[in-house]
Amino acid sequence: MTPWEVVAVLVAGVAAGGINAVVGSGSLITFPTLLALGYPPIVANVSNNVGLVAGGVTGVLGYRDELRGQRQRLLRLGAASVLGSLAGALLLLQLPARAFQVIVPVLIALACVLVVVQPRLNAWLSQRQGTPHPHGGPWLWLGVFGAGVYGGYFGAAQGVVLIGLLGIFLEEHLQRVNAAKNMLSLLVNSTAAVVFVLIAPVDWWAVLLVSLGSMVGGFLGARVGRRLPARVLRAVIVCVGIVAIIKLVYG
Repeated sequence: MTPWEVVAVLVAGVAAGGINAVVGSGSLITFPTLLALGYPPIVANVSNNVGLVAGGVTGVLGYRDELRGQRQRLLRLGAASVLGSLAGALLLLQLPARAFQVIVPVLIALACVLVVVQPRLNAWLSQRQGTPHPHGGPWLWLGVFGAGVYGGYFGAAQGVVLIGLLGIFLEEHLQRVNAAKNMLSLLVNSTAAVVFVLIAPVDWWAVLLVSLGSMVGGFLGARVGRRLPARVLRAVIVCVGIVAIIKLVYG
């Protein structure tokens, strides 16, 4: 890499780490950057995934106060994330990318709608169901598993999908939902990273630069994201989701 290319990847890593901590979809910055520098798509996707794990760690640490009291819930949902990520990572190495080109934008659009209508839908569900399930119930587990499959396969905007699911099925403040999203996303990325390191082509220079940038971005993003009011955070999530759809559909 030239010095300018090194700077470009570092800056992209900072931006991706910050966006992932607040919403998700940071891969929409780092992945195209690596492609623009000439990396083959599979190598760029794999190296990007491994590199963003470091940013996920700092993002989770930044939200540690909001994670308190969610241990049992995250153990249950974390199992779904890990199993889904294993399946998605293996699919990446077996299936053509076009298999998800139609499904993924639809999932992101649905997640954005869920984020917008979450308060009213939560009230409606509580009236219909009585006491909500503290861990979200089997439907949330299956939804998190599906998000894990997608996250292991590509990962861009998996945070939007997770926030949509968690916000609907859990009676929690949006910041605590975001903290849970960060932990589940970290589990997905870490699981896929282990698979990729063992059996996929990884460019370790790209991993190093994305890791360094995303660590800084994850720390900064957590500091900013925790201060955002729920309405502002919803608006940010929807805007990022719309950008993700446009990027995935139109390139």
